[in-house]
Amino acid sequence: MALMERRGEEVTRAKLAAELGVTRTRVESVFPEERDLLEAVTGEWFAPKLAVMDEVMATDLPPRRKMYEFFVRRFQLLRENYRTDPASFMLYVEMGERYFEYAQGYIDLADHYLCELIVEAQAEGHFEGLEINMVLSLINQSIVSYIQPYLIAMIGERLTEDKLAYLIDALFDGLSATDRGAKGTKGLRAA
Repeated sequence: MALMERRGEEVTRAKLAAELGVTRTRVESVFPEERDLLEAVTGEWFAPKLAVMDEVMATDLPPRRKMYEFFVRRFQLLRENYRTDPASFMLYVEMGERYFEYAQGYIDLADHYLCELIVEAQAEGHFEGLEINMVLSLINQSIVSYIQPYLIAMIGERLTEDKLAYLIDALFDGLSATDRGAKGTKGLRAA
């Protein structure tokens, strides 16, 4: 990863061997396939995010505060990564788009943790009448700009911890299956 960041480009096993001054066979003994190198880079990228999520999930915070911490800590980490080295950050984002299948498991784990938080919140009466998967989808859609690296790079200066707290409060205070009139009864009509 240090080599990728220094060169500003994706590194293959061949480039890694040349840079390290070792034989390609030596690199292939550590990374037998190119995908093994990609999996290792993906794992390193997600490691600090997983540590943050694990730390939050281990707390006994109330669900509302726990959900805020679950998102805000990852947001702060991603924002700091971007601010420290925007070019390298974007390199990882581009690689994540190209090799999404390597990131999918980490994203699924984050969704699993979020489902645990949703269950805790539902036990306290929040998100009434909604199935877990619906709540998961609605929360992810509402919070996406705080956890999607590309959006953090694009609009990061507009994102703040205070705004995220308002979003979490709005979700906890208002997200339910209750029809409050937004859908209407007969489709769109002229104002």
